[in-house]
Amino acid sequence: MTSAATIASESESVVAQLRTALETVLEGKPEAVDLSLTCLLARGHLLIEDVPGVGKTTLARGLAKAVGGELRRIQFTSDLLPSDVLGVSVFDQRTSSFTFKQGAIFANVLLADEINRASPRTQSALLEAMNEGQVSIDGQTMPLPDPFFVIATQNPEDFAGTYPLPESQLDRFMMRVHIGYPPSQVEQRLLLHPNADRVGDCPRVLDPQGIVKLQREVERVRLDPSLATYLHALVSATRTSPAIAVGGSPRASINLSRAARARAKLRGRDYCIADDVHDLAIPLLAHRVRLSAQADGYVPSAEEAEATIRDLVARVPVPL
Repeated sequence: MTSAATIASESESVVAQLRTALETVLEGKPEAVDLSLTCLLARGHLLIEDVPGVGKTTLARGLAKAVGGELRRIQFTSDLLPSDVLGVSVFDQRTSSFTFKQGAIFANVLLADEINRASPRTQSALLEAMNEGQVSIDGQTMPLPDPFFVIATQNPEDFAGTYPLPESQLDRFMMRVHIGYPPSQVEQRLLLHPNADRVGDCPRVLDPQGIVKLQREVERVRLDPSLATYLHALVSATRTSPAIAVGGSPRASINLSRAARARAKLRGRDYCIADDVHDLAIPLLAHRVRLSAQADGYVPSAEEAEATIRDLVARVPVPL
């Protein structure tokens, strides 16, 4: 029989290979790579908010290749329809019946590019899929591939012609991350080799079934009751702060506990520590809260929301 130690060793090796493969694709951004893998292993969905051209699509393509999954990309625009995302039933004259044509959502990794440029009706087409891993069309419910991972992007600077994501949509994203500009030495290497296909050179580390196996192992990572109390205190602080009009939901608490377990797994542990909760609070909570200033019509930046969460986290005692 395979011992638990052997299984743990194999998992650590696979996780290390995944991290190495993605850091080769998105060089100089270990934090973005780490958060993306954490989100994937925790069965979450990722919102990348950043300026164009910093590697959002590259990260999604590299991740899909490393896990051996199918990637589909949708460019969200104002005229995009829900059927373009989910699929549509087409009448077949030969059989006098309707045949369902799957939309782009039927993939392991879905890249929803510039998601806030689509109408609220089209944005809402993702709600059931992101929460339950299934879609309902024409009275039928169809499961999505497993794993199913949404990576959505939006530009934080250009708001012309956009539809801000409502709280219900933002709450479906486990994390919001920023990639940022690459370090100088990395960008200079890109200038010397502008045609290099970093995604093409990315190795396939495992297959979708392997990712599902890792996700199940993450669910077995231990979270001590004292850490659960600490986690609840962090989320509760967003609900009582005068600076915040709408705090984190119970889904936020659950997502933070799952992400903490995934972070522990990425670091080779089968138990969580306080840092796993503390260090993930901002990417998990900042996009879910509505600041009190927004009630007056003011649109705060992501940095303001993150600063507010950072201040709250600093006030909550960390368990010893």
